[in-house]
Amino acid sequence: MTSDDTIRPHTSAATAGNSPGAARQPGDAGLDSGSRIRAGTGGDTAEQPTADLGAAAADTAEQPTADPGHDTGVGVGVPDGFTRIWTPHRLPYIRGEAKPAGDPNDPSVCPFCVAVNQPDDEALVVARGTLVYAVLNLFPYNAGHLLVVPYRHIPDLTDLRADEAAEFMAFTQRAVRVLRVASNPHGFNIGINLGPVAGAGIAAHLHQHIVPRWGGDTNFMPVIGRTRVLPQLLRDTRELLAKTWAETSA
Repeated sequence: MTSDDTIRPHTSAATAGNSPGAARQPGDAGLDSGSRIRAGTGGDTAEQPTADLGAAAADTAEQPTADPGHDTGVGVGVPDGFTRIWTPHRLPYIRGEAKPAGDPNDPSVCPFCVAVNQPDDEALVVARGTLVYAVLNLFPYNAGHLLVVPYRHIPDLTDLRADEAAEFMAFTQRAVRVLRVASNPHGFNIGINLGPVAGAGIAAHLHQHIVPRWGGDTNFMPVIGRTRVLPQLLRDTRELLAKTWAETSA
């Protein structure tokens, strides 16, 4: 991963695709001074209809200050009272740039197979076991979105040996405990997408999603609920979860 503090796409870790992200509501048992994960966002807010430009030109009311996330050098528009959340780090996912090139059945190009041969901080690996490992999703649904992955390049749940299946589930249980300690989510989505038609981004290599959830963390909340979104960089999330994992019993 890069050493700068800007949100930018990572190219060295595994990804399994995702959907728009999360907003944290006021009152959530949240995170102070960067000590815990804060729910992030993976999608854009919807833009509202603008008022009549002629009427706006005659309006002498004080205008809001410029959105720091937007280049306001030149442009036309009328303030509408909504805050925009700019998520340029998701552009590579939208363009499909993170998809593995070549034969998806070839372990040499599979992101999950490549990740295990890289340093943990670069590949976003949180923990390594004997037969499986846990890694952050490169394009998370929410902050702390983990994947449990077998080292073996296999596509189906039924391909797991008994010992792999046991550690696969043990890592999933531990991931839930770790996320509860680190971020106190209200719930979880846990599951596997088998095959492209089921939504698997990398169908050739089995992986299980563990997604922490908070009340009101859908993409509608920034628009309708005016909920403040508090993102966290993947690098910071990985460091927090790796530390918590080491301190949490199996």
